Formats: sequence, C-alpha cells, structure tokens
Amino acid sequence: MSDNWVPEIMYEDSGEEGLTSQIPFIPVPEGEEMPKLVYIFESRETGEFEPGPEGEELPVTEMDLHQYADMHTLKTSLDLTTYNRVREALGLESMTEAISKGKSITNKIRRNLGQPYENEDGIVMKDVVLKV
Repeated sequence: MSDNWVPEIMYEDSGEEGLTSQIPFIPVPEGEEMPKLVYIFESRETGEFEPGPEGEELPVTEMDLHQYADMHTLKTSLDLTTYNRVREALGLESMTEAISKGKSITNKIRRNLGQPYENEDGIVMKDVVLKV
C-alpha cells in the first residue's frame, strides 16, 4: 500500500435496495490493496459546552481511537485455535460451527433450486421430480 493513499469509508445512498445492503465499503484504486487494519475515531459529545472562537457555545467532544482488523488476514495468519478465540471474543461462532451452518443453508438453497446438494453424511444428492 502506498504512503499517500488514504482509504475512504463510503455508504450507498440507496439503502437496503443497493449493492452493499447498507454495509459500508472502501473503493480500492488499482495498484492498492484493501487495508489489513483500519483506524476509526469514536466521537461522543459529553453534554458539556465550551466557548467557540466567536464566543458561541460548542459541545465538548471526546475522541477515542479504535482499530479494526481484517478477519481474512487473521484467518490466514493464525492457527485455527487462536483464530476461533478471536472469533469468540467478537461474539462469533467457531469456524466449525459457522461452516456447518453455512453448508446447511447452501444445501437448502441448492435443494430448493433442484441442484445437487450434500446430505448429512456428505453424499451428493439430487432430488428427482417425477411428472405424471
């Protein structure tokens, strides 16, 4: 990542109907990489006020710096036990549980679409619909 590129966090105007479903995104220019760590300030008004440059009342704001790490970077850099500890600290399920639930959802979708799916034993199945 070059020293002069600063990632910009953006949001779509279109709400839930948009491409990102209200999840913020970072447009990454050609030749740059998605940051592995993002720093974001939390800004919180204290309820107190102080005089501004022209004597006006301005709210006092506390700033607290937070760091957010890329889960893909952690997944590829940590052993499974450590990665699962990080996931659990963030309130996420272990990878084994998440993969199992993800497979189950994918298999239900595939089955509903009439595509091959895995049964509980890992055997690839395809439902056949008989037309009479």
